Amino acid sequence: MELFVFIVAGAMVLAGAVGVVLSKHPVHAALSLILTLFGVAVLFVSLQANFLAAVQVIVYAGAIVVLFLFVIMLLGVDNAENLRIEPFKIQRPIAALVGVGISSLVITAAVVSRNAVPPKTGDGLEVLAQNGGADHDGNIRKLARDLFSGHVLAFELTSALLVIAVVGTVVLARKPRKGELDEVAA
Repeated sequence: MELFVFIVAGAMVLAGAVGVVLSKHPVHAALSLILTLFGVAVLFVSLQANFLAAVQVIVYAGAIVVLFLFVIMLLGVDNAENLRIEPFKIQRPIAALVGVGISSLVITAAVVSRNAVPPKTGDGLEVLAQNGGADHDGNIRKLARDLFSGHVLAFELTSALLVIAVVGTVVLARKPRKGELDEVAA
């Protein structure tokens, strides 16, 4: 049964990822992203990480993708753009260079981690056995304490960035009034 769930969830993730990359309509790409995120949530449930699955669905599929859809629909990006016209001539070589750099970092990390020795103490099952299994939500408390004490600034900056992005989208999508057109032309 586990293998079946893994294969179905993996197929969901792969189909959604291919849909994000290959779909020409931005709304269809966002819906494919939702399929990918739900597939990842199913994988989390199969690994008995129910909290992560709930966060995956609520935060990513619920909030972030809805924000993407809001911006897409507000800007009205229904028409296809000509990708042969480049605003900057150096843009493609820089993108290729960044892609090669990131790929080399990932390959280096994989090679270096192959030789890493896992720690022998602190296994999660040993800690659970020592506590008698009494502290079921201890990991969630530790995660919340870490996120909302040590990383509060990062959360606040991310929320400010999202608000600025939405306000910028509204400003860009706003149609000028008749009086404003005369001022701009003069």
